[in-house]
Order: sequence, then C-alpha cells, then structure tokens
Amino acid sequence: MADQSITCPSCGKKIPLTRALRADIEASLKAEFEQTLDARERTLEREFARRLDDEVDRVRKEAATHAERKRGQELAALKEQLKDQTKQLDDARRVELVLRRRERELERQQADLQVSVARQLDEERHKIAADAEDRLAEAHRLKDAEKERQLADMRRQIEDLKRKAEQGSQQLQGEAGEEELESRLRSAFPCDEISGIGQGVRGADVHQVVVDARGAKCGSILWECKNARNWSDAWIAKLKQDQRALHADVAVLVSACLPKGCARFALVDGVLVTDFACAASLAAVLRGNLLLLAQARHAAMHKEEKLELLYRYLSGVEFRQRVEGVIEAFTAMRKDLEQERRAAERQWARRAKQIDAVTFNVSGMYGDLQGLMPALPPMHLLELPDADERLAG
Repeated sequence: MADQSITCPSCGKKIPLTRALRADIEASLKAEFEQTLDARERTLEREFARRLDDEVDRVRKEAATHAERKRGQELAALKEQLKDQTKQLDDARRVELVLRRRERELERQQADLQVSVARQLDEERHKIAADAEDRLAEAHRLKDAEKERQLADMRRQIEDLKRKAEQGSQQLQGEAGEEELESRLRSAFPCDEISGIGQGVRGADVHQVVVDARGAKCGSILWECKNARNWSDAWIAKLKQDQRALHADVAVLVSACLPKGCARFALVDGVLVTDFACAASLAAVLRGNLLLLAQARHAAMHKEEKLELLYRYLSGVEFRQRVEGVIEAFTAMRKDLEQERRAAERQWARRAKQIDAVTFNVSGMYGDLQGLMPALPPMHLLELPDADERLAG
C-alpha cells in the first residue's frame, strides 16, 4: 500500500502521512464527528420532546371534548329512557283501567246469571256463585299483585334515573350559577376588577376588587356560589379559609338553599349568606360601604396635615383680608341704609353691588375651605344650576 501524503498550503511540499499522524487526524475527526453527532442528537431529542408535549396536549383536549360529548349523549339517553319508562307507566295504567272495566262488565253478567239460575235452583245458584266469586277474587288478587310489583319496579327505575340525572347535572347547575353571578356583577359594576376562579383551582368562585372613580382599590369581596338542595355548615368554614388566603374584606355565600331561619340574607359566623335574587342588591350595599370606609381611612390619614393647613389659613393674611372685606361691605351697607330716605334709587344700586361683593367674598372663602377639606358638603346656593333647572327657568 503506497504511503499517503498531504500538500502544505504554504510551501507546497508534500508531507507523508504516517500511521501515528493518520491516527491523530482520525481521532480528531472522530471526536469532532461525535460532538456534531451528540449536538444533533440533543437537538433531535428536544424537538421530539416538544412534539411529544404538543401531541399530548392535543390528545388531552380531544379526550376532554370527547368526554364532554359523551356525557351529553349519556344524559340525553337517560332522559329518553326516563321518557320511555313514563310512557310504559301510562300504558300500564290504561291497561289497569281496561281490566277494571272488564271486571265490572263481568260482575254484571254474573249478576244476570245468578238471577236466571236462582229461578231454577237456589242451592246450585249459591254454590256456583260462591265458586265463581272465589275464582274471580283469586285471579284479581294475583293480577293486582303482579301489577303492583311491575309498578314498584318501574318507580324504582324512575327514581334511579332521576337521581343519576340530578347528580350528573349538579356541577353544570353550579357553573351556570357562577357565570350568572359574575355576569351580573360585571354589568352592575364595570369599573371593578372581577375575576372568576376556574374549576379545579383551590378557592372561591368570584373575586371582586372594588375600585373608586379615581382608580384606587378600596377593598375586595369574595363570592361563593352553591346550587344544591340541602344546606351544609362546612361551606362557611371553607369560605372563611379562602377569605383569609385572598385577604378579602367581605365573604358572601350565594346559595339556592338557605340555612334554617334565613329568609333572604343573614350573617352566619362572619359570612354573609343570601340567595341569587338578592345578590346584586347586596353587592351594591357592600360596595358602597367599602367606598365610604376607604374614604374615611383616606381622610383620617391626612387629618393632621389638613388641620395644619386650615390653621395656617385661619391665621394668615388672606383670611383676615376676607373677613375685613365682609366687615367693610356690611359697614358700607349700614351707612347706605341710613341714607336710604335721601337717595333711594342710588342706594339700592350701591347695595346690590355691595351684596355682590359680600357674596363673592363668602363664596371665595368657602371655596378655599373646600380646597383644603374636600369632605365639606356643597352648598346649593353657591353652585351652578343644573341643565334641567336652567331649562325650567
């Protein structure tokens, strides 16, 4: 085998490839190939894992959709079976009516037979009548027993089907109640942050954060919906745990079945309990109380600062000038009143201007106080008239 050689790119000389050099080059190429192969394998493994996760998600979604469709089909089948059982029960009642009608006809025929036989042979008539009555009574008793057994079986099957249907739809009814409550809260209070807690997540059903007109958060209300037939005291303890977990100010339990002694709403162990009809009204009351409480907290927070500003205003030059203006205006009014008999028309015009000055100073003073203390109520005489009042005037 001829020795292999390589050409140097710099000088152009041929360098023979010895076995050792060839082994080093092969080892280097092998290591580089193994690194490339490992990188390619890791890339393929990540791609395979990503595709596997996507496929698993798709299969889970398809399985959930299939299960929901299958549950709907089973519910429809149960309803159809219940309808068939009801129809069979109606048929059995009609058959019973026909049998009783035939029985009455048979009794009338038997009475006619007894009358005809009584004319010929009284003893034979009594014997035949007694035997016939015994046989009919026994036959009727057996038929009634068989019908009662069939009716009992049908009633038991109907009760089982109703119980299964109610158990299957209980979760759907609860979800419908939660969606209805969340929709009412969103439409009634569009400014609030209302979020529903999904199924399978630990917590209540709806969390409402009350937001005022300035966009500040004033508190939160935690809602829990129950659409069950019987009341359970365990709901209260569970809702209180959820309230502590979310740090909610108020917890409300909306239930179709209220506890004993509760007509519309009541306070049970620190939790408000109400029905679905009063939920929106109760939400409005609670929201108003939270807004008032937040306003009181805000006012108390800046009370010292406002008192300091009020003290500075009352002891300052501006307030003294306002008071002097009022006194000067009233003094001028008194002088003008003394001269009223001498210059009535001139005095009335001057009085109007001075009253305007008094009104201006008083309005300015009250406006300054409102700027320092927003909680002061507005005065109707110092406010602009509404659009309806201007039109009426």
